Amino acid sequence: MFPFAPRLADDGAMSIRDSYRAGVPCWVETLQSDTRAAAAFYEGLMGWTLVGSEDPGEEHDWSYLVARLDGADVAGIGALPDGLAPSWVTHVRVDNVDDAAERALAGGGTVLDGPIDASPAGRFVVLTDPVGAVFCAWEARIRVGAERINEPGAWAMSALRTPDPARAAAFYEGLFGWLAEPWGPVHLFRLPGYVGGTVEQPVPRDVVAVMSPAPAGSTSAWTVDFWVADLDAAVALVLRLGGHPLAPIHDRPPFRTAALADPAGAVFTLSQLTA
Repeated sequence: MFPFAPRLADDGAMSIRDSYRAGVPCWVETLQSDTRAAAAFYEGLMGWTLVGSEDPGEEHDWSYLVARLDGADVAGIGALPDGLAPSWVTHVRVDNVDDAAERALAGGGTVLDGPIDASPAGRFVVLTDPVGAVFCAWEARIRVGAERINEPGAWAMSALRTPDPARAAAFYEGLFGWLAEPWGPVHLFRLPGYVGGTVEQPVPRDVVAVMSPAPAGSTSAWTVDFWVADLDAAVALVLRLGGHPLAPIHDRPPFRTAALADPAGAVFTLSQLTA
């Protein structure tokens, strides 16, 4: 991931979120063949508390777990559907998932699954863009999305790595209204009319995601970035918990970032804000 000042809360607060407008990434989850093992890894690494069924009278449901940081929902761990590899998936807020599925198909994408009713949390559809990157469109009910972002232990930004940036840019503009703007070696996805972040950040406040080029013929994928307080300690902990690094730590002020994989192979990045 190419690090830069992340998307912040609409009111300028660094962490707390209680709403997301349509077109804004709002939730991340990892799909795993063994949710218990994934829960143990991420609890140990991120300090999360994983909860299943909200009803104390029901047996603990291991098919979907919600990660909480200081009592706030920050991410999910779900059972892996057939035919998919373990991964982290980004959800983007939409007003209606049926309409989003139709727009995705019209733009050259595919519908992998759904729309699915995940009451009472919301509805979603699993999609791929024309280059093959998997993501979800999310129609919120009681779960609007991550309740804390941009702090140690929480999600900060999602990034698309694709061998065909032009094709991907056209698709996401048609689906979510994002405009891809060159910024150094990457493109910033901007959502006109959206106001997030803070006036101090070096990128426009309507930035919602980032896109970086990948070599021709490589896999296109969305990755997720989480903040940590001490990157070196976090990378060492990943190794102790059975994960592994994918590349050396990348220093680009004001961040240090490491690309990693959990024990099942799901890829993510960790970043430390150094300034």
